[in-house]
Amino acid sequence: MKTYFALLLGVLVSGVALAQIKTPPASPTFELKGTVGFAEVKVVYSRPSARGRQVAGNLIPYDEVWRTGANASTKISFSEPVKLDGHPVAAGEYALYTIFTQDKATIILSKNLGWWGAIGYDPAEDALRFEVPLKHPSSHYETFTISFSDFTRNSANLNLKWEHTKAMFNIQSDVDARVMADIQAELIDGKTASARSYYDGAAYYFDTNRDAALALAWATKAIEMDKDPKYWMWYLKAQLLARNNKNEEAVATATKAAALAKAAGNLDYVKLNEQLIASLK
Repeated sequence: MKTYFALLLGVLVSGVALAQIKTPPASPTFELKGTVGFAEVKVVYSRPSARGRQVAGNLIPYDEVWRTGANASTKISFSEPVKLDGHPVAAGEYALYTIFTQDKATIILSKNLGWWGAIGYDPAEDALRFEVPLKHPSSHYETFTISFSDFTRNSANLNLKWEHTKAMFNIQSDVDARVMADIQAELIDGKTASARSYYDGAAYYFDTNRDAALALAWATKAIEMDKDPKYWMWYLKAQLLARNNKNEEAVATATKAAALAKAAGNLDYVKLNEQLIASLK
């Protein structure tokens, strides 16, 4: 019996010795997702904090390959082909490495996803490498941060920020070719387009500063086909009338759009139409 209890006590003591205290990671993993044009972009990275330490030239080493975060290398993926600062990149997932100096950063996309940090990094496995200038904003970022900014219909900037160091590059999706192909097929060559398609085509032509007369014809067609055209449809037509130098018609159309927006409780559109009217008088 004494032997049994001795063995049991030994097992319990061993279990206690093997137990570990679980604490939060010093550099938590973060996932960033965004849609750029038609491309889904995802970044997975660990976020170190300065905690009183010097970042530039220390935590971000100069003239050395950096994992762009902490722990495993940062991963970035694209659901379809994109361009990074004008450089074509195939759809897929890459390890995102960087090399910083005092005034620039080299952005590296590696095809090897398996390395821990930058250990084992081989430039022969690069899918892309290009340089961007560094900025030194006055705002302080205690924790390393990757974020999107400056969205357009087909692009956005990706920012790498820590302490007073910021690198940024542009991600561009080839939206225009695809949208124009759809417009050609449905609105120009096709014969069964819907009111929504005419509206979307007119809006895209307006946003990209294309044929204003054709865009106005499409906006008018959309309103004619819709059983209950909404205020945003009238607002687009008013904008296109103004672009075609038909200011009197534009004011009348914007007045109608403002009244419909007010009835719908959308004061933002009321204001937009009032601003358009004021600009035409």
